[in-house]
Amino acid sequence: MSKKLEGNGRWESSRMMLPQHKEALIARQNPEPEVKQVQKPTEEEHEMILNSILLPMMLTMIERNGKEFEVSTNLLRRYYIAATQILMNRIHAEMVKNKNELKARKIRVFEDIRPDEDLHYKYLCRGYEYPFSVMRDVVKARISIKLGEYVKALLHEMRS
Repeated sequence: MSKKLEGNGRWESSRMMLPQHKEALIARQNPEPEVKQVQKPTEEEHEMILNSILLPMMLTMIERNGKEFEVSTNLLRRYYIAATQILMNRIHAEMVKNKNELKARKIRVFEDIRPDEDLHYKYLCRGYEYPFSVMRDVVKARISIKLGEYVKALLHEMRS
């Protein structure tokens, strides 16, 4: 057999084919799967992910306290109920804003139920999947700080 016809003789016997053309044709015949660029979440996105967990918890806590005020005999209960309603409205607005921003950035958060004391979640962020857990004490502290910020803003608004 001729040396030109060994292997794939089409390439070796053609004088018109440039090496670049040969490589391009082979690449078209054997497409390689695309490698996705995985982008880890930024610090701001981590905070948004944590807020997507904390804000619903805060809303539930405040709603429960508001219901307790409704049945109480406290003289200032109307004011407490009004203040809790304002706080609930603000938290709900921030929840919606946070949820829309996460959706725009293609981030989804899921609860992962496990039989221990910590809260377990996982999030999907532009192809990056990561499980994480938050200790209940950390959740309580973060909720306390965030709730303090809301109350401070509410008091500032009432004074002015």
